[in-house]
Amino acid sequence: MIDQKTLAYINLYGVLGTLENLCELAPEAESILTNKKPISIGFDVKGGPKATITFNNGRCRMEQGCTKCDVKLPFSSCEKFNGLIDGTVTPIPSKGFQHIKFLLNDFTKLTDLLNKYMRPDPADLEDEDFFRISTSLMLYTITIAIAQIGNNDEIGKFSADHMVDGEIAFSIKDGPASTIRVKNHRLLGIKKPCESPRAIMEFSSIKLARDLFDGKVNAIACVGSGDIVMKGMISMLDNLNRILDRVALYLA
Repeated sequence: MIDQKTLAYINLYGVLGTLENLCELAPEAESILTNKKPISIGFDVKGGPKATITFNNGRCRMEQGCTKCDVKLPFSSCEKFNGLIDGTVTPIPSKGFQHIKFLLNDFTKLTDLLNKYMRPDPADLEDEDFFRISTSLMLYTITIAIAQIGNNDEIGKFSADHMVDGEIAFSIKDGPASTIRVKNHRLLGIKKPCESPRAIMEFSSIKLARDLFDGKVNAIACVGSGDIVMKGMISMLDNLNRILDRVALYLA
């Protein structure tokens, strides 16, 4: 079963949060963001996450909370917010109607571009640059999803409760890298390389990572063959793998 609150946290911090990385990696993103002055959009989900994304100079940055934003999008429930992500709900701003053009044009085009990379046409993946960007974005989204499942999903929290403090390096060899920080059984996904890992999970190549993300290969078999390197605090990695099993359910 999918918990709607957990899904809302993943959709906001994991999916929309990946817009940060899209703007850094995809050249098309910068051409979409034509605003001359910074514009910030706040997402206020009742009983769920709250965050603000600020768009400026072809880049964007997400911060928690939405007390200071140019456009505010309130959602009465986690289910309503999840409807925004799957296209079944159209939000009405409670603030910032003067920026509605940006919301309907630039922001929508940017999320459409993110969807193109996150749910790609197989033909697009034949392009080497597209493949690299798409797989990198997936790694970052999965990193945040792991943390949100560990903090909010009941099954995920059970695994997090058995993880000791420390950092896990979650990366692709010669490719993108991220960090999962554990403290007091709470998880934080950091979209930067881990400097002092207590445990390491590394995929041997970007192609291997992609096949795993797409469910084309078996993770256990890859560990056995050495295509996935796992070392360090084994109990952290065992529980990380249990949470990873939940990620596929939420991001399907």
